Amino acid sequence: MKSKVTKAIFPVAGLGTRFLPATKSIPKEILTLVDRPLIQYAIDEARAAGIREFIFVTSRGKSALEDYFDDAPELEAALREKNKDDLLQELKATNMESGAIAYVRQNKPLGLGHAVWCARRLVHNEPFAVILTDDVIASEKPCLQQMMEAYDETGGNIVAAMEVPKEKTSSYGVLDCESEDGATVKVKGMVEKPAPEDAPSNLAVIGRYILTPKIMQNLNTLKSGAGGEIQLTDAIAQEISDGNPVYGYRFRGQRYDCGTKAGFLQATVAFGLQRPDLRDEFSEYLTDIMSMRAAAE
Repeated sequence: MKSKVTKAIFPVAGLGTRFLPATKSIPKEILTLVDRPLIQYAIDEARAAGIREFIFVTSRGKSALEDYFDDAPELEAALREKNKDDLLQELKATNMESGAIAYVRQNKPLGLGHAVWCARRLVHNEPFAVILTDDVIASEKPCLQQMMEAYDETGGNIVAAMEVPKEKTSSYGVLDCESEDGATVKVKGMVEKPAPEDAPSNLAVIGRYILTPKIMQNLNTLKSGAGGEIQLTDAIAQEISDGNPVYGYRFRGQRYDCGTKAGFLQATVAFGLQRPDLRDEFSEYLTDIMSMRAAAE
């Protein structure tokens, strides 16, 4: 019988150097996409998938991230006094009950695999999810929920996957596929950031994972891999070598790489246009901008 997945790890220890100087004083995960920080999108997706325990792997300078999920009594009282009930409900939705979030420190930036390994004592001997907040996925059914449904059928380890241009495989972990069954792909190998000519496919791993506790044992014995870091991909590949099942899941939805400025801007436009309260004014503005650009050319 497969164990239910109720814990998720959020590796949020990165410095966010691509977004300096903004990230000099605030964590990258607090940067807002329209009117919600990136971390809120990740938490909402996890909740929708049935996650009940949230493990943040942090580093120095992340206190604002921790404070975000606390109650804000003075702000709530001010909204209540002004009868701003809609805003009050939105604010309360960001609160997390006591004990739901645990924080562990990654003292050295040794890679994603190392960040996940830092949470080993909180995971214990249970399967767990990993969510990378840089990857924001717009979908009718949240990506992790889709993966949970696939996990109920397959068990084992599951990674979110999407096709990328061949020339961009060097930026991703790439799957070597054995067979396909609809959206689910049986994986026979994984390569971290291969050169395009060496990539076994163009099916790339995206920042959502459902993993067995054996992954933590694999991470415990790993040495540095690509980029001198401990790679989560290598620990998952070890499962394949040991004869344990690993699957790729082609999720339904649009992924935005909010770890880059261009991707963050693209997500801002897309999410802004989805909002009924912003759509008309924002669309008109974008149309005017494109018209002026066309006229200038």
